[in-house]
Amino acid sequence: MKTLKKLGIWMDHSNANLIEFSDEVKPTRTISADFDNRDMEETLQRSENEMHNKQQHKQGSYYKDLAAEIRNFNEVLLFGPTSAKAELLNFLRKDHRFADIKIELHNADKMTDKQQHAFVRDHFKRFEIKTL
Repeated sequence: MKTLKKLGIWMDHSNANLIEFSDEVKPTRTISADFDNRDMEETLQRSENEMHNKQQHKQGSYYKDLAAEIRNFNEVLLFGPTSAKAELLNFLRKDHRFADIKIELHNADKMTDKQQHAFVRDHFKRFEIKTL
């Protein structure tokens, strides 16, 4: 029987915490978007249109980085307080390489690292098949 690789991602538009579900405890990895408030202020002074273009480009890079991680898993849980998880899901659905990966979305408030790990553990344990 093949072991399924499972990943939980707590995310908003600027940071994503990747939490691998496994028998051994693994540290949380973080991927951050490169676009910050300083970038926004600098480009906004020049042009609002330029700011939106730069922000979309940086957001696309952020989603590509997350997609590269997700490709290594069979099941993925996207959760967090913003619409970023739905935007990422739409981004992934455009690529046929993600068709066989089960991806679920859940709304969640801001959480501590421990709360994020517990959320991922509880989610995947709930659907685990018990063998006797």
